[in-house]
Amino acid sequence: MMGRWLAGRTKRDQQTGPLAAVQTPSNAGVLSCRVLSPADEPVPHARFAVGDASGHTVVEGETDPFGSFVATVPAGEYRLEVLAEGYMPYRVPCTVTENSLASLGDVTLQVEQPMEMPAPGDWEIDLAHSSVTCTAQHIGVARVHGRFNSFAGTARITDDPTQTAMHVVIDAATIDTNMKMRDDHLRSEDFLDVERFPTIEFYSDRFEPQGGNRWAVIGELWLHGVARTVTLDMEYLGLAHGLEGEVRAVCRATTKLHRGQFAVSWQTMLARGVAAVGPIVQVDIDVQLVAKS
Repeated sequence: MMGRWLAGRTKRDQQTGPLAAVQTPSNAGVLSCRVLSPADEPVPHARFAVGDASGHTVVEGETDPFGSFVATVPAGEYRLEVLAEGYMPYRVPCTVTENSLASLGDVTLQVEQPMEMPAPGDWEIDLAHSSVTCTAQHIGVARVHGRFNSFAGTARITDDPTQTAMHVVIDAATIDTNMKMRDDHLRSEDFLDVERFPTIEFYSDRFEPQGGNRWAVIGELWLHGVARTVTLDMEYLGLAHGLEGEVRAVCRATTKLHRGQFAVSWQTMLARGVAAVGPIVQVDIDVQLVAKS
């Protein structure tokens, strides 16, 4: 009698409790958590991943505007990882049982210690340890990957990092997609027109902190004789030492360019039935800077 009463009470509690509006399979439960800053403010868009004992990610996503997430997973043992820009990673084991709510309550993230910044002065890109790559959709087929094999750049770093200035020059003729015929087309007047516009240049205007080690680098890009304001999403990866003990500043950046904004159009090729790359080009930059001697 007592067992039937307890079972009925549990069922009624579940029907009116936190799981009442969540449909879960019989062998699953619900995992929830709220992510807060040290000031007890919600951290929206924090990335979370729930992994099983073998390290496989079962579910992942972002917290909502209130810093919360709710995920339905099979009953079992898991490890939760929470990552947010400017905060130290948070990892914790958790257990989810069938038809129940496993709430971790409030999780408070700790502020990540800022990385040491490069010393003020003039720094230059080390070509041997840097790359500028691009990816574009090939119309009707797949993606095309390319890189520029020759470029140079300098950065004047100041005591106030937001006032740092950068100038990068790319040799447009060194475009390399690992296919000579395509590269010849890219260098032609239908594409980059390297005879008229031999270089692609970027002049930074300002560095805006985005939290943690991320920066928005806003500046002017000269491509195909046209100047446009672009924003690089840059992640500063800190300082490292080279084989000869030299200090290196390491960062990566990415942006997306619309070729139409730079008067790069090859509709004549399309009219002849020649498939070309799509309108959006993803640019990825990995850079190591060394101090000028």
